Amino acid sequence: MRSILILLFFHLFILTACTAQNTKVVAVKSDSPVSIIRFDKEIYELVEKDDSLLFREIVGRYPDMFDMFGKGVLNMQSVDMPGFLERLVNYFSEPNLLSLYKDALEKYADITEIEQQLGDGFAFIQANFPAIKIPAVYMHVSGLNQNVLAGENVLSVSVDKYMGKDYPIYEAFFHAYECNLMTGKLIVPDYIAGLLLSEYPFEGNENVLLDRMIQEGKIKYLLEKALPEVAVSELLGYEEKDMEWCEKNEKMLWRTIIGNKQLFTPDQMTTARYFQSIPSTFLADGAPGNIGVWLGWKIVTGYMNETNASAGELMQAKAQDILSQSKYKP
Repeated sequence: MRSILILLFFHLFILTACTAQNTKVVAVKSDSPVSIIRFDKEIYELVEKDDSLLFREIVGRYPDMFDMFGKGVLNMQSVDMPGFLERLVNYFSEPNLLSLYKDALEKYADITEIEQQLGDGFAFIQANFPAIKIPAVYMHVSGLNQNVLAGENVLSVSVDKYMGKDYPIYEAFFHAYECNLMTGKLIVPDYIAGLLLSEYPFEGNENVLLDRMIQEGKIKYLLEKALPEVAVSELLGYEEKDMEWCEKNEKMLWRTIIGNKQLFTPDQMTTARYFQSIPSTFLADGAPGNIGVWLGWKIVTGYMNETNASAGELMQAKAQDILSQSKYKP
């Protein structure tokens, strides 16, 4: 598994092969929850005690996680760098950040439901991607910094990014629309997405709208199948009215993209606008953000229904092949 900056054995119960959608994607449930290592609690204790012996003890227990954490959150390339512990303690001792840390630990004191849902998610991964090795799973606090850490032996999410859209501290750092994606319901989807993206990193052109739409659509489609209790609207950070707007205006959206020759033309600024959380007013009044993600999900869904592809075949398919074989014509 490739490292990116964004366990376990369990029995599987195979429920159904999703024949209603005419695909080979296997839906599963697990009878075993995942045990998540509370790295966030370990680091909080270390910050409180500022103890070099405790620091070395924690590094010894979780060397891979500490390495990813140092690089992704503290911008320290090695735990052996001079001043690593001092930097860590100073970073998390800032009053607002320390308050956030305490709130996150309190909110996620009990993660039983998350561990069970993650068991279901990893059961889906192992049933559909048997070659993927599931790493050790952690939680960390990043101070609203690196959200997902994924590497050869590590998968972790930053729980301070899931405090709920009305959490007061968020107001100073994020648009209200971004906060729709900062809820506890998205913890497990982000674990699964992080794992998939570490195994299947984006290989297209990030400036090409179709390439990005399809990559996002692949992940959202698989999350929808892995975690059916999480609505697609929640995965997109949408309210019901946003989904309704997209469905009603789907033909207009597609005609606009094709008419403006935006689908294949490498244009960084134009493409980026389709993946912003703020309302897509450049397209029309009332348009929600992340329009590119919604369109990608629609195209990928069409492709899977038309081709009866497996999850592995989906992740390996090229963007233009997916579009043509989806017969997408709104």
